[in-house]
Amino acid sequence: MSVSVNAYIGLGANLGDAAASVRAAIHLLGELPNTTIGGCSSLYRSAPIDATGDDFVNAAVQLETTLDAHTLLRELQRIEHDFGRARPFRNAPRTLDLDLLVFGDTVIQDKVLEVPHPRMGNRAFVLLPLYELNPQLAIPGLGQIEPLLAHVRDQSIEKLP
Repeated sequence: MSVSVNAYIGLGANLGDAAASVRAAIHLLGELPNTTIGGCSSLYRSAPIDATGDDFVNAAVQLETTLDAHTLLRELQRIEHDFGRARPFRNAPRTLDLDLLVFGDTVIQDKVLEVPHPRMGNRAFVLLPLYELNPQLAIPGLGQIEPLLAHVRDQSIEKLP
């Protein structure tokens, strides 16, 4: 019998109807095999970091899943592809971005996947939605989420109504 793991997914989009894309992707995450949604943050608007283009709409979702991390990543990439995600260059504007941020207390560093997500501790658009979902979250290698928020307070982000 497979063990259920709490996984946290970051969602973002800044092309087309970004809010609708993020909401639709949240629904699709709930339809993944052997996976249920344990929680979902509000939607947030944030300015692009190290990128150009329109503001992003971001959110975070907590999944309870028996999928392994690499299978979950493939499912996330399939959903991105279905939304027309193109990767013409690093940090390009996107129709949908799904990042596997945290996978239980597992640390993974291989050619395909790095978990926890390597830049998440420097991104308000990741940390604020995660904090809303779980203020007690401990991120492997980074520690408790609340102290990390102090490092990103200068980044532009607002909760959407």
